[in-house]
Amino acid sequence: MKFSEQWLREWVSPQLDTQAIADQITMAGLEVDAVEPVAAVFHGVVVAEVLTKEPHPDADKLNVCTVNDGSAEPLQVVCGAPNVAIGQKVPFAQVGGVLPGDFKIKKAKLRGVESRGMICSESELGLVDDASSGIFVLPSNAPVGEDFRVYMGLNDSTIDVDLTPNRGDCLSLKGLAREVGVLNRLAVKGPTCDSITATSDDTFPVSVEAPEHCPRYIGRLIRGVNVNAVTPLWMVERLRRSGIRSIDPVVDVTNYVMLELGQPLHAFDRDNLHGEVTVRLANEGERITLLDGQDVALRPETLLITDDKGPLAMAGVMGGEKSGISANTQTIFLESAFFTPLAIAGQARSYGLHTDASHRFERGVDPDLTAVAVERATQLLLEICGGDAGPLNEVKSTLHLPEVRRINFRAKRLRNALNKSLPQQEVTDILQRLGLKVEVTEQGWDVEVPSWRFDIAIEEDLIEEVARIHGYNNLPVRRPVARLALRANDEARVTLSQLRHQMVARGYQEAVTYSFVAPELQATLLPRAVSPTLANPISAELSVMRASLFPGLVRALEHNLNRQQTRVRLFETGLVFNGPLDNLSQTPMLGAIACGSRYPEGWTGEHKEIDFYDLKGDLESLMELGGNSQAWRVEAADHPSLHPGQCAKVFYNDREAGWIGTLHPQIRAKLGLKVDALMFEVRLDALSEGAVPAFEPLSRQPEVRRDLAFIVDETVPVQALLDVATQQAGEYVKQVKLFDVYAGKGVAEGYKSIALGLTWQHPSRTLNDDEINQLVSAIVAQVRSEFNAELRS
Repeated sequence: MKFSEQWLREWVSPQLDTQAIADQITMAGLEVDAVEPVAAVFHGVVVAEVLTKEPHPDADKLNVCTVNDGSAEPLQVVCGAPNVAIGQKVPFAQVGGVLPGDFKIKKAKLRGVESRGMICSESELGLVDDASSGIFVLPSNAPVGEDFRVYMGLNDSTIDVDLTPNRGDCLSLKGLAREVGVLNRLAVKGPTCDSITATSDDTFPVSVEAPEHCPRYIGRLIRGVNVNAVTPLWMVERLRRSGIRSIDPVVDVTNYVMLELGQPLHAFDRDNLHGEVTVRLANEGERITLLDGQDVALRPETLLITDDKGPLAMAGVMGGEKSGISANTQTIFLESAFFTPLAIAGQARSYGLHTDASHRFERGVDPDLTAVAVERATQLLLEICGGDAGPLNEVKSTLHLPEVRRINFRAKRLRNALNKSLPQQEVTDILQRLGLKVEVTEQGWDVEVPSWRFDIAIEEDLIEEVARIHGYNNLPVRRPVARLALRANDEARVTLSQLRHQMVARGYQEAVTYSFVAPELQATLLPRAVSPTLANPISAELSVMRASLFPGLVRALEHNLNRQQTRVRLFETGLVFNGPLDNLSQTPMLGAIACGSRYPEGWTGEHKEIDFYDLKGDLESLMELGGNSQAWRVEAADHPSLHPGQCAKVFYNDREAGWIGTLHPQIRAKLGLKVDALMFEVRLDALSEGAVPAFEPLSRQPEVRRDLAFIVDETVPVQALLDVATQQAGEYVKQVKLFDVYAGKGVAEGYKSIALGLTWQHPSRTLNDDEINQLVSAIVAQVRSEFNAELRS
């Protein structure tokens, strides 16, 4: 929230400079993001009056004016603004003055006519960013000759405070002034506003069908308002310094009261209301066109302000177009309501909206402010626009209003938490200055929480309040005592750090993506996946929890490809979420995605695209870290997001552990990817399991090797042959390895040649040929039996 320092000092003015106030607010837990001047640097600008205006003799769009700037004689100046007129009070840059951008004012001749100064627009003075088409016209009572910066109060700063969601009570000047007053032990003096005496009996009927969402609603009719009146300059400036643009006096007043008190208000054109104003939930199929022109379909859980003809506004978010204030409005219906935070939370964001009103209602607005804000807004509207105010029409459900919270605050608990004993009187004083009602007891204090402090509910909240007002810097420092003994290193486990280092060593970079993804992308990659949908997502593109690491990695790959990165290697570790919320499983996974050339670009490197076996080699390097690679197995299988025929399921100790393969061509085309992408995803708990290294004596006996080449059907997986050969090779087999795969000349179509190398070694004697031949015969017989294989001659 932005606010003007001058405006704050009207409520409470400590003997501190601007930076000291900002530092004090920050140390109290309300972080200050920026302190900026309210206007650019300039000097030599005064308030002047336009005395005469004549057309320029040689330029159609220029006028020759004389102005009174408070000096002895009127000054002649050439002005090109279309809105300049006799009698206006204007900002006038005198000769020798300097405008923003180091623009120096000098005597000049424009088309042969002397000009001694410059009548300025708001943009030329750096008050607005947009280029102004006309000069800045000041109120008629502006004093001629006074320094313009002094008249406008431009020697001021805007303080931008970044509030945490729990401090909605500080989303107003009143709330911030209350904090500054507490910190400096000063009284807060806001504007006085008594109840407005009704000068009209007119009311508009109001009903509330959803009191649990709207426990309090107040409406007031004000007739005879002049919407075309000019908003006072002081109000326009305070709005500008708070980051809000002036629109018309009615909207300006509602915005001003929201900034001042923290209560959002809304004004409807009475002539566009029909029947009765009703607060209710949306019906199926209802739509509304909002003030920003957006037409939205309403969901049943959306709270609305309606009349007999349909929706008028999304409650606590934004008004509708058809009932808004226009230049022809003569009677307004002023609305002030208390909407419960849960009724508004997430509603604006779910429609792609974020407004000042929703920002406040989501965090909690003081329910006792509802009537006060209406009275304050009525007072300002009558002063600016005139009119006759009717009586307040209030609908209230006491049952659904927030209950008064009382907390038993123990002195012993405070002392233990702060490591310091504070005098009882000091604690009492702090709590009372915060607006809490306090009763001293034997154990401490009984505290009643005020209506504006939604964030105080338990004893720990009061401890935090006392600590921050007393000053965190004033609390003693106590260093924790901890045992710093080294933890045992489990040799049977592979750490996450080791896995990460291995992936980096293989040329990958670690990616960190959101745990929530776009539902459309997840449905495309994992059509059968079930994972929780967020009730309050950051955006519609990040509204479901990821059921796999694949969606986030695919998005990261797409991001890199769109930025001309043709060779991409990414990996990620994190949780994936499967199942409904009430039966949710959260599984740590490691995933990777790769595309582009096999090797980095270089003058010696061959240019070949990465393929399935390259990625499988990267995965196998992770499997080898545990020293138990024999526990892993990869089998061909089908996955909805992977290419049939280039997809496999990964098993660890015969349990499913993950997937590896190439992105499905149809999905790749749908996503607009122009290159093949290869991916794998494996459970981290499986990759983390390992075997403790154990020494085996080295045999002095010679090894015996036999090579066998089998002709098998091309659909037979190599792993199956390896498994059979290993089972039949006996206890002294040292290695069974694949060393050749061949299909072509000499091998029938539809078949392939698989060549295996088998090595035996006995620990204490030499194996003879008869033993080896028996084992070879057993292998050949079993392979022939299971796979209808033949030895290749």
